Amino acid sequence: MAEGERIAKLMARAGLCSRREAERWIGEGRVMIGGKVLTSPAISVEAEDDIKVDGKPLPVQERARLWRYHKPAGLVTTHRDDRGRDTVFAHLPKDLPRVVSIGRLDLNSEGLLLLTNDGALARELELPARGWLRRYKVRVHGLPEEDALMALARGIRIAGVAYGPIHAVLERQQGSNAWLIMSLAEGKNREVRRVLEHLGLPVSRLIRLAYGPFQLGNLARGAAAEVPRGVITQQLGHAPDHRRPAPRQTA
Repeated sequence: MAEGERIAKLMARAGLCSRREAERWIGEGRVMIGGKVLTSPAISVEAEDDIKVDGKPLPVQERARLWRYHKPAGLVTTHRDDRGRDTVFAHLPKDLPRVVSIGRLDLNSEGLLLLTNDGALARELELPARGWLRRYKVRVHGLPEEDALMALARGIRIAGVAYGPIHAVLERQQGSNAWLIMSLAEGKNREVRRVLEHLGLPVSRLIRLAYGPFQLGNLARGAAAEVPRGVITQQLGHAPDHRRPAPRQTA
């Protein structure tokens, strides 16, 4: 651990939670340093500091690892849900360590979700500067118009919210339903559903096929597969344990 590292960053790198969650945990009085409850995340710590979360020492940091996970519909992407709904993290394979998600999929969405034991790696893979496309297969009710789908490539504004360019093509029409393939770089909250509903095409199924270079492939529903370290290094341009600024890439 580097000297003077922020406490939230350290907790994230230990795979305990995200930085945002760490700040919330600190506010809830769950973090102690030297036997005293920490009240603010605006503090740096050093290797010899006695840090405990929920009364337990921070876990020994493992090497950064990444998994592809096939999220089923009906699970929320959170560690705890105030409404008592089933969560992704309660249904992961038992051999996975404590992980955080890279981005989210909403309750009714399914498909590829990336997981990592390293909060800093999660943050790096989420950086908009990478320009990585998210690709989805979407079933809608209705008859999509080609001109309306093509117009999405110019971006669209809905209820004051601007959405960036979306590449959308009709894969096939099945009676009153249609399957679309959509690619977008931004991935705002419920973006695909809101854009299609604006076009009069309510979504009945949404499957994420890819997140940047990482593919769902034939991964079984509910299964997880680790991404080889060499593949992560190749895509990042450096080893996942050595942080560097993300390169700017076009979508």
